[in-house]
Amino acid sequence: MVMKMLSEDVKTLFFTDDGTIPNHPSWPVLLYVGKLKEPQDALDVFEQNGWTNGWKNGVFDYHHYHSNTHEVLGVISGEAVLLLGGEDGVSVTVSKGDVIVLPAGTGHKCIGCSTDFKVAGAYPNGMDHNLKKGEPDDRPAVLDDIMLVPLPDRDPLFGSDGPLMELWKS
Repeated sequence: MVMKMLSEDVKTLFFTDDGTIPNHPSWPVLLYVGKLKEPQDALDVFEQNGWTNGWKNGVFDYHHYHSNTHEVLGVISGEAVLLLGGEDGVSVTVSKGDVIVLPAGTGHKCIGCSTDFKVAGAYPNGMDHNLKKGEPDDRPAVLDDIMLVPLPDRDPLFGSDGPLMELWKS
């Protein structure tokens, strides 16, 4: 895992395949620290930028990933510690107003949270997501699936001029 700080409020985390959780081979996780100005409106912001099929809830307490779509998570309330990238990944503390953009294949799980922790999630172009847990039988199909997920049309928070558009270039 390599973490870069692009500015005081945008971080990138690069993960490699750990044999169980594939992660994305090319694109980093993006962390927008405190950039969601009206957290209760997260789904509306995401939808305006083409990230739909939204939901509100928590984050599962087991490692999982989606091989067929990217995912955005906006923290609506509370705080949590998320383990990203698999068992040997990195723990990240997120709180109200933070946004996490997970490229297809990126493992994530909640390892602790406040009682009021809630996120809004969505997917580019409203794609349906699968739920993968790193089962050996999933390979090599999930590796192919991850590479077929296209670059989103827009950054879920900042639209066509957002950091994702530069950081996730092919």
